[in-house]
Amino acid sequence: MEIIKEEIISNAEALEILSKAEKEKKELNFLQKKSLEILKKFKKISAEKAKKMFEELSKIEKLRTSHIVSIINLMPEDLDDLRVALHKDYNLLDENEKNKILEIVKKFA
Repeated sequence: MEIIKEEIISNAEALEILSKAEKEKKELNFLQKKSLEILKKFKKISAEKAKKMFEELSKIEKLRTSHIVSIINLMPEDLDDLRVALHKDYNLLDENEKNKILEIVKKFA
């Protein structure tokens, strides 16, 4: 297998890619099959919603791609959950930005 492109994607997008490959009767390896199984079990939002949410969160300048993907994957409900998603970078955001993130998440939940 050759790596063509590498990028950070949300769980919802990974699920969409693996599901599409499975439907096209492509042979998934063990790791891909297990990943698909786990992603199906813990699915929080659709890939389409995840992409729209990514676009909205991208408007918050201090958020990097890795932050946005973590937020989409965890779908934080409060500031404590958001702290987990952002790790050490949590304090880089002011209260307005944190509340805006939570509003966006609530909109797509």
